[in-house]
Amino acid sequence: MPAYKCKENGKWESIFYYVDWTGKRRQKHTRGFNTKREAQEYEAEFIRAAKADMDMSFESFVEIYYSDKQGELKERTLKNKKYMISSHVIPYFGKKKMNEVTPSDIIAWQNEIRDNNDFSPAYLRMLQNQVTAIFSHAQRIYSLSNNPCKRVKKMGKSDGRSLTFWTEEEYQKFIDTFDPKSRHYVMFELLFWTGCREGELLALTMDDIDVEKRQMHINKTFFRSKGKDIITEPKTENSIRTIDLPDFLVEEIQDYYNRLYEYPKNERLFPVVAEAVQHTMKYHIDKAGIKKIRVHDLRHSHVAYLIFHGVQPLIIKERLGHKDIKVTLNTYGHLYPSEQKKVAGMIDSLRNQNALDAANTKDNESK
Repeated sequence: MPAYKCKENGKWESIFYYVDWTGKRRQKHTRGFNTKREAQEYEAEFIRAAKADMDMSFESFVEIYYSDKQGELKERTLKNKKYMISSHVIPYFGKKKMNEVTPSDIIAWQNEIRDNNDFSPAYLRMLQNQVTAIFSHAQRIYSLSNNPCKRVKKMGKSDGRSLTFWTEEEYQKFIDTFDPKSRHYVMFELLFWTGCREGELLALTMDDIDVEKRQMHINKTFFRSKGKDIITEPKTENSIRTIDLPDFLVEEIQDYYNRLYEYPKNERLFPVVAEAVQHTMKYHIDKAGIKKIRVHDLRHSHVAYLIFHGVQPLIIKERLGHKDIKVTLNTYGHLYPSEQKKVAGMIDSLRNQNALDAANTKDNESK
């Protein structure tokens, strides 16, 4: 049925049948177009998208991409992805057809993003990864013949050398500004001395703390979305882990819990939201007069502390809940002191010892 004009409101409507990408025939009825041309263009674009035809616009394919990723990504991850794409990618590529985006278009987009924004190298790399993921998905799942991102150098850096963290001395100045009996004192102690993520901290219950074994079990994460408190599984399967706690930290947790008076063990120990934690941290940073870092940087600070005291990468990987040791090494490897001089010294020592042994053997044989 062609587009038609509604007599009641004068708006155009589009009603048509289409075949989706699974081969099933469906009907679509959409109202509210100002012109017949708008209704017809909508119909044509919708049919292309339904068939996953790469002649569709970039913004239409993005909706397919979101739909495909719905069950794979955490709600919070998908929300962040949508924000980056809608803010910094759709405005540039939105109306372009998927099969007409070229490597030069990608370069032009990169230049525009770099020239008109003061983004960190890490954020630039995140934006690049979003675009690459979309075109890779189109190529892998929907047979896009040419992925323009493959022929272009990625912008930004994922290099961990830009990490920001506190030394133990800086952290001590920060934590000294709190009342040791306060909720936030215990929260920041946990963040610094365990390296747990903010969402993992906010999801903790007393049931997750094994006082006798001095352990903390990480098995969920908390965040707020659209005014609702949401508790889900952690970031990855490897994020489900058990962290051994120092005695002083167990005592601080126990003292805090005992002051809550018959508080249910299955309720959140720290019933606040992330924004409140961030606000409190900023206030006490100013009070302590130390450099500004983010809440997540306390996780980096924990790792820097462990590395300084000689803890090996595999132990850190397990403590942080990284999926792969490569993640740990790529993020924190540069913090480890160079072992090159030790290796050179060892070679010298062994070589000299071997030469001495050979000389002694020769002397003995000549006697």
